[in-house]
Amino acid sequence: MPNSNAKFRCNHRGGREAGRQELVSRSLQSAQHCLEDQDFGTAYAHYLLVLNLAPELKTSVKETFQFTLFKWAEELDSLARIQDLFNCYEQALELYPNDEVICNSMGEHLFRMGFRDEAAGYFHKAVKLNPDFADAKENFYRVANWLVERWHFIMLNDAKRNLTYLKAIEKAVHSGCKSVLDIGTGTGILSMFAKKAGASFVYACELSKTMYELACDVMAANNMEKEIKLLHLKSLELEIPKHIPERVSLVVTETVDAGLFGEGIVESLVHAWEHLLLQPK
Repeated sequence: MPNSNAKFRCNHRGGREAGRQELVSRSLQSAQHCLEDQDFGTAYAHYLLVLNLAPELKTSVKETFQFTLFKWAEELDSLARIQDLFNCYEQALELYPNDEVICNSMGEHLFRMGFRDEAAGYFHKAVKLNPDFADAKENFYRVANWLVERWHFIMLNDAKRNLTYLKAIEKAVHSGCKSVLDIGTGTGILSMFAKKAGASFVYACELSKTMYELACDVMAANNMEKEIKLLHLKSLELEIPKHIPERVSLVVTETVDAGLFGEGIVESLVHAWEHLLLQPK
């Protein structure tokens, strides 16, 4: 009797496997017919089924799946079915989370729709996945020109200004300010000044996703990514102890330029003084 049960289970598994292979084979054939008829939506649905049933085929059908996804996305875009378009890309990225071509294509759709910050994130991921991907690099630089204000470059190249900040931070840290918060860190230059000056704890916040990711790269390039806690959020949303363990002894910021009031820095500094900065005794 035990042998009979084992044989039944074996036959049952064999039958299920044969059924799976048959369904995969038919779905692949149907997907191909749909592509020939330019029915990209149905072809896309067939490929989703295939890849979920047979993940071992991911490599072999990858290029055809990409082609189908992009053609279907073009149709959805032309029909203004934006949510369906995003859903398709989310499904595709679940199947191919490290595919730079899909990331880049998603970024292109987001950029055309005006979601430039989000687009920059996908372009940046595509470049990280494949530094030699020319299209993604060009797209990332293009969107960065939209998102990175021109005055960033002027300030970063102002040696006198940077030296003044460096000396002021060094003086504050050497006088006893050992925990530092950098509001609107941008590239992270002031945070790195504070850490190099000897601050024990350095925290930095940046609202812009593009600048946040740029700061991550800059800090990593300077081997300081583990020494500075970088937060992607607005300074007014900082909470103790959720984001930083306690009040800091020094707040630095480089957001004071000709756009003083437009950048909301006054409100941010008041918030930092009241909630995040150690009060004088």
